Amino acid sequence: MSRVIKFAIFFGLVLAGGLALNAISDPDLGSLTLELNGVVYERTIFEASLMLVVAVIVLLVAVAVVRFGWTLAMFILGDENAFSNFFARSRERKGLDALSKGLLAVASGDGKTALKKAKIAEKNLQRPELTRLLNAKAAELAGDDARAETYYKALMSEDQTAFAGAQGLLGQAMAEEDTDRALKLAEHAHELMPRNELAMETLYTLQSQKFDWAGARKTVQEQKKYGLLPKEDATRREAALVFAQAEDAEREGKAEDARKLSVEAAKMDPSNVEAVSGAVRHLLEDGSKRAASKLIVEAWRIQPHPKLAAAYAAVEPDEAPAARRRRFETLFALQPNSDEVQFLRAELALVAEDWGGARKAIEDLRETEPSARSCAVFAAIARGEGQPDYVVQGWLARGLGAPRTAGSDSAISNAAMLPLLMGSADTEAMNDVTEPDAGVGDSDAGSGPIDADVSDAEVADADVTDPDAAKKPETVS
Repeated sequence: MSRVIKFAIFFGLVLAGGLALNAISDPDLGSLTLELNGVVYERTIFEASLMLVVAVIVLLVAVAVVRFGWTLAMFILGDENAFSNFFARSRERKGLDALSKGLLAVASGDGKTALKKAKIAEKNLQRPELTRLLNAKAAELAGDDARAETYYKALMSEDQTAFAGAQGLLGQAMAEEDTDRALKLAEHAHELMPRNELAMETLYTLQSQKFDWAGARKTVQEQKKYGLLPKEDATRREAALVFAQAEDAEREGKAEDARKLSVEAAKMDPSNVEAVSGAVRHLLEDGSKRAASKLIVEAWRIQPHPKLAAAYAAVEPDEAPAARRRRFETLFALQPNSDEVQFLRAELALVAEDWGGARKAIEDLRETEPSARSCAVFAAIARGEGQPDYVVQGWLARGLGAPRTAGSDSAISNAAMLPLLMGSADTEAMNDVTEPDAGVGDSDAGSGPIDADVSDAEVADADVTDPDAAKKPETVS
């Protein structure tokens, strides 16, 4: 019916145009001439247009008559469904046209048009797997969540479309932050398509949010097995999950399980500093110093870190400063050019009261500007060399505004520097730069309350490499 209407409009426009052109044009100039087999045909533009329209109508009618005649012939020959198929094909064409336009509307974000076309497609097509999905997406886009949920549930009722329905409902549950329902739907979607990358990643995320470490670990192993996650990424994820299991076991008082799981996590991913530190702590509690040291060395070989240094110091908590410096050379030799090594050399030198060695190590750093940690080291050197309090205060004040590095709060830093600054007017500022972590640092570090206040009204920009050149700073208001 729509084709007839469109053609009628087209015919009316052509007729109106022909009449207008015929009325305003010169008849002698507004004609078309055609010679055929010696016969000359001459027509006005209006007549030619009218003949063209009539020809198109005749052609369309002829095609329709032929199609209908063919359908009638098939019916006479015994095809009882000939006429029903004739009209079904017409509905199918209309439905497919609406389906394609509906999908384009969804892609362009036009929810109103998408919903309108989805209804037409559903009415004319016998393809529920397509029309239900289009209706669900269109309703979702139009903000009708209840209608969308109805269609998603209908999709889940058919095996062929169950996964699409589950994914749709899962998206709704996650949008509503209904984690429990979302997790059940994610598990169902994974059961329907065990190797689907998106379903598996969503399941892993939800399991992690629910602290289901064992379930998440199983999912990661499947991701690794099916090649859906790079091997290194899968290993890092699994190690983090195993360490989380270890922490849970420790909170539950299962010391043996906590030790085994933490060691497993550390061996699985030595780059996981938290896992290695936790494993070392459990091993030391168990008296396994050699195994603890081995774990630290393997992790340090990958990436030096202040927490690894603190763990290495804890292996021998009562050793003398000189003995500690010698033992740490095992780590230093693995990463001789690391900034962390230079920091540790300086801090261990401070504990041994080797001010020259500390200065040489800290000056070898490749920092573009002093960090909070290096400012603290310079302050400790100044204190150890007996420079005036305002020089120490100057470095500490500068450190308060300097970038903080991973080692700013390390136990090694505290053990090296706090004893040098305790009892002075700088200790509160020092406490801001390096927060003490009792029980891991040097045995000679001392521990106790710091009860002095710092006056940040005095800020020095002194050069501690030349203590005699230091000048008292002006007061900063």
